[in-house]
Amino acid sequence: MAETHNYVSGEWIESESGETMQSRNPADPSEVVGTVQSSTAADTRRAIAAADEAAEEWGATPGPERGAILRETGAILADRKASIVETLVREEGKTRSEAGGEVQRAIDIFHYYAGKASDIGGEVKESSARDTTLSVRQEPVGVVAAITPWNYPIAIPAWKIAPALAAGNTVVIKPATVAGVTGAKLVEALDDAGLPDGVLNFVTGSGSVVGSVLTTDERVDAVSFTGSESVGDTVYQAAAEDQKRVQLEMGGKNPTVVAADADIDEAVDIVGSGAFGVTGQACTACSRAVVHESVYEEFVAGIAEYADALDIGAGMTDPDMGPQVTQSELDGTLEYIDIAQSEGARLVTGGERPTGERYGDGYFVEPTVFADVDPDMRIAQEEVFGPVLSVIPVDGFESALDVANGVEQGLSASIVTDDLRKAHRFVDEAEAGVVKTNEKTTGLELHVPFGGMKASSSETYREQGDAGLDFYTLSKTVYLNY
Repeated sequence: MAETHNYVSGEWIESESGETMQSRNPADPSEVVGTVQSSTAADTRRAIAAADEAAEEWGATPGPERGAILRETGAILADRKASIVETLVREEGKTRSEAGGEVQRAIDIFHYYAGKASDIGGEVKESSARDTTLSVRQEPVGVVAAITPWNYPIAIPAWKIAPALAAGNTVVIKPATVAGVTGAKLVEALDDAGLPDGVLNFVTGSGSVVGSVLTTDERVDAVSFTGSESVGDTVYQAAAEDQKRVQLEMGGKNPTVVAADADIDEAVDIVGSGAFGVTGQACTACSRAVVHESVYEEFVAGIAEYADALDIGAGMTDPDMGPQVTQSELDGTLEYIDIAQSEGARLVTGGERPTGERYGDGYFVEPTVFADVDPDMRIAQEEVFGPVLSVIPVDGFESALDVANGVEQGLSASIVTDDLRKAHRFVDEAEAGVVKTNEKTTGLELHVPFGGMKASSSETYREQGDAGLDFYTLSKTVYLNY
């Protein structure tokens, strides 16, 4: 069992509270993976003070020197990949293959921003006056608070921490407590790579305590949050009190439109992998299949067969689908399944907890498909965050667009079609920050911007790629006359 401490000013320390919280294996809740600190407001302020004290020196550190530390971090993560994958599987519940992909993503992110660190600085513009050099410099924002969720416990911290450090900021990160052991593995790699004391600080604890301090302390200059819409709204309001820079990435109710001309076998594979991969616990997971009536019954039969064929089990055995992360997440999914049936949706397959010795008391649920779903049903409007798919019939492309866009959130959307005109129209008219054709809603390459529209995002700054650096830098316009 791992005993995880806070990391402040380059030291691993216990919380002032003297209390810890247990992190358990969702496939076998009797197994305690480790403990994390139950931190206090004072613990959090201490971490912020450390970041504030280190900010000036780290901001003045040359970009290539910062990049070298990030590059070494990536190399250390690669050396420890097998061990980190095992921790991630046991703590969060992903399958071994899914966890391996996530850890590799973190490795790649650090290597990517290691290179970018040498390019940050600014650009020269042509002045309208003689004997004048006109330039725009990029400078760090200062102290950044990063609040991250449990569903990607190493990749999401990586894509916040790496660009922030590359740009010369210091960071205080609060990971989700149920995945704090995995998050600490990333911090250990940065520490061993030679990151100066205070540049990165790691504090675990409840959002109501640690998160509230991070969003309100005047020494914090920017807050980057990934999580639920309700918590994100609270974070935004709290951080706005003293005009902090804020970046919010929240949930989605992501559609895949299956057009009349679609290859149904291809559509089933695209929707199935997007809906049931990572147990549906992704903000970009496909939760709505919007299907033309002419291929509707064929698609419903195909997706039910796909779901039924999935192997469910503990992530260490590398099945097709693992458990949900906690009892509360499982309960939430089961509640939505009950709601869908009470509203009149037709349960095609799934909807139960699997039984048998293989599953024990684990937080497993069958991949679930509902058909004949009305677009106004709660199951078609609200994020479930579990392996539950709503199949909605439509009578044409226009109605498919209306249904796809007819939700409050707008994170990811896709269409399956062989008609180039429909593909272009969907790209133009889909109200989502990520739009795909003939591809699942989940997954995004690390060098392109990621973020949503409408209630899925603050719509201020994107993450990843060059856009990911925009949030962490300020522009200074300089006139140098001679």
